This record gives sequence, structure tokens and C-alpha cells, in this order.
Amino acid sequence: MADYSKEDFIQFIKRIGAYLSAKVSKVLNTQKCFVTPEICLQDIRSVWAIAGLAVAVIFTWRLFRAPGAPRRRQPKHQAPAPSSSGVNSHSDVNLFHSGVSSSSEDSRAQTVIDEFFQPVKPTLGQIVRQRLSDGRKVTCRLLGVILEESTPEELQNQATVRSSVLDVLLEITKFCDLYLMETVLDDESEVLFCSTDIGRTSFVRQLEPDWHIDSSREITTQLARFIKYQLHISTLKTERIASNVFSSSSLEQFFSG
Repeated sequence: MADYSKEDFIQFIKRIGAYLSAKVSKVLNTQKCFVTPEICLQDIRSVWAIAGLAVAVIFTWRLFRAPGAPRRRQPKHQAPAPSSSGVNSHSDVNLFHSGVSSSSEDSRAQTVIDEFFQPVKPTLGQIVRQRLSDGRKVTCRLLGVILEESTPEELQNQATVRSSVLDVLLEITKFCDLYLMETVLDDESEVLFCSTDIGRTSFVRQLEPDWHIDSSREITTQLARFIKYQLHISTLKTERIASNVFSSSSLEQFFSG
């Protein structure tokens, strides 16, 4: 039935109706029937067979046209109207969803690209090496930098190491010679010691380090002309001593990246 158009199907039904009408007229016209009763009976059976076929065809045609299974004609492709008033709302919805889907896919692709090309966070060792500019010799004061105590008098009673600087010191010792020094009141120490700040300054100049780390602004200022780089540790915000002197609130803060 799908191969026939609606017009062809109607013409087919009309031809069957005409044929049935002719057969019925032939059978009922007894005045003109000169054939035997057996032949007339065969004609009647033929008529009823054709009538049953016609009923089956009509039933099938109506079944295909039932509301439960509608046949939707394919819309013809038409050129878009020049004005926005002729735009179909369904097309607008499809275009909107298509645009949203395309935008979402582009966003996900951009996210993947950004994550792929995102710079890798450097390790603490890499940061230490970079900040020290590949220096090979470092001198460092204990008080106020590595120890919690800030005066030699406090050091007489106890020495408290700041745990937060241990990882930094470990990384420094991996590629640098590290010299710890402090001004003390006695000589019972395993580090370089001296009795005055002038003595500590002399120690630093004799060692000629690439970096010196100190919490004394006075000593840092005196050494600025002789040492390549210095790090002044102080919690106070002060003016920069010199171009080759850096400032930070703590040793670990300077190497935090």
C-alpha cells in the first residue's frame, strides 16, 4: 500500500466498485441470462469473493490512516525567509540547543587544553636552587632565622629550632655548603661562634659566600658591599637596604615560591 499514492488508491477502489456493479447487474438481470444455473452460481460466488477482497482492502487502508499511526510527510526544504518574522520557533529551539552543545564541547576542550599546558608546580628543591641563583656557598645566622630565640642571652637557657625551616635547610645542603654562625656568650658551641657582631661580619667576609642570611639589619648593611646576595629576615616592613639584599619575614616564606 505504501507504493500507491492516495489518488491511485482511490481510482483502484472505483474500478473494483464498477466491476462489482457490472457483475451484480449481470446476475440479477434474469431476463437476459441464457446460461445454466451452475454458471450463474459460479458468477455469484465470484462476486462475493471480489466483494470480500474490496472490504479487506478498504479496512487495510483505514487501518493505515488511523490516528494511532499517522504518516508524517517530509517537509520540503525551503529557502530561509529574509526577515526574522518567518523563522520557525522549533528551528530556533534546535539552533539554540545546537549552539549550547557546541559551546559546551568547546568549553570542555579548552579546559583539557588548559590543564595539559598548565605549568607544573616546581618542587621545593627547584625553588631553592632558583632563588639562590645556583650559589654554592651559604652562610646563615641561627638566632631569628633557624632558632626561635632572638638574643644570645636567650640562647644561654635553651635553643628551639623552628621546624618549618628544616625542609628548606635540607634542600640548601643538597647543593650548597652551608655555614651556621652565631654570636654567643661562651665557646661551647659546634657552630662558628664569635663574641661580637663585628666578629661575625669578619667570619662572613672570610668565607666569601654567594649568599648570607641574617636577621641583623646593621650587619646586612655592612656586608652589602662585599657579599653577592643577602637575605634579611625581619618581621618589620623596612626600606630595602641595597639592590642585592632581599627581605622576607622568614626563611621558609622566601622559598615558598
